Amino acid sequence: MATKENIKNQIFELVDEFYKIDNKELPDNIVPVAGKVYDSEELKNIIEAALQGWWTENIWVDRFEDMFKKFLGVNNVLMVNSGSSANLLAIYALTSPKLGERRIKKGDEVITVAVGFPTTINPIVQIGAIPVFLDVKLSTYSIKTDDLDEALSDRTRAIMIAHTLGNPFNIDRVIEFCKKNNLWLIEDNCDSLGSKYNGKYTGTFGDIATSSFYPAHHITTAEGGAVYTDNKELDKIARSIRDWGKSCFCPTGKDNTCKKRFGWKLGDLPEGYDHKYIYSEIGFNLKMTDLQASIGVAQMDKLPEFIKKRKDNFKTLKEKLIEFEDYFILPEAEENSDPVWFGFLLTIKDEKINRKKLLTYLNNNGIATRLLFGGNIIKQPYFIDNNINYRKIGNLENTDKIMNDSFWVGIYPMITSKQINYIYKTIKEFICDGNK
Repeated sequence: MATKENIKNQIFELVDEFYKIDNKELPDNIVPVAGKVYDSEELKNIIEAALQGWWTENIWVDRFEDMFKKFLGVNNVLMVNSGSSANLLAIYALTSPKLGERRIKKGDEVITVAVGFPTTINPIVQIGAIPVFLDVKLSTYSIKTDDLDEALSDRTRAIMIAHTLGNPFNIDRVIEFCKKNNLWLIEDNCDSLGSKYNGKYTGTFGDIATSSFYPAHHITTAEGGAVYTDNKELDKIARSIRDWGKSCFCPTGKDNTCKKRFGWKLGDLPEGYDHKYIYSEIGFNLKMTDLQASIGVAQMDKLPEFIKKRKDNFKTLKEKLIEFEDYFILPEAEENSDPVWFGFLLTIKDEKINRKKLLTYLNNNGIATRLLFGGNIIKQPYFIDNNINYRKIGNLENTDKIMNDSFWVGIYPMITSKQINYIYKTIKEFICDGNK
């Protein structure tokens, strides 16, 4: 007689067979910039979660959070539906009235950089704060910390910056500045899972940090992200905001964890109002589903190998491209750091190479490329059309250089040594023959 367990095992055997048939390696002359790396374990986890029938946040999210906590060595992890939501939630938590005089209010300022992905910067604008843009250094693409003092004003409340393409910024200097001026530090760790600074994982230095699990990133849950912190109060606030702003902290599917569900008197609500429907923050619904988290559980087991492969690919490609130092600024690790690179970033040194021609040549030859996301964000149409208020320090010369002359190629774990060599050979062919 068939049982549920027997049927499930038969399904899993078929999934293993399906994966073996479906899994095809790319040819050596096709090199994506990024992509999800998985095997039949992710597929079986999704099926397992689906068969359990819960689907929303439950045991798989709990498992994923525990694995993530152990990997990074942090006390509190909160899974969300995307890395962009994670960034919004992280800074939104700092606006809570529960933080008293330290809360970020409308019109306050947050120091950041203008080069990068929009959703590092957009949450600053979305909470009504004013971004203050600093330039970055070429080769490391990290914030120019020498300009921090000039950026400071009596309205400065926080610093929110990313570790660019996996390369940590100068964390020692930034933390020193934050402590001296009583500022919050939000680490956008979305491109940097596994990177280290002074032997410690990025994302574990700031007051609150974020990760993204979009397929291009170091691990994936399809869509998904995380907010993490060692600050119990920030975790409680962020959890409330993520879950509609509710005051109740009962886990999903459980009631009366506080043992006084009908014993609260909060706000102007009547005494005994059901705690499940009391809201203490202006919130959203940004939760991750169990289906997504089941993928993440399988991915966490692969993360150490993913990290090693990214580092190896970066090292190999850099050793080859040193030959073209006269043409490109090659990426350099920030001092005291051990990056897990998201991509291999090149900046054209002068007018010897036309970026548009080079990128067209690479893409026509099967090598995908990307720019450093939004370039100089203040020159993006949405920034201009919405007349967004900001300050900038200096003329952002390096940011404009990156906007005009930088690009990156992929080094993600599926890329082979033959594909790395193909990138090198194709760039060499362009420089020698195609750069006309």
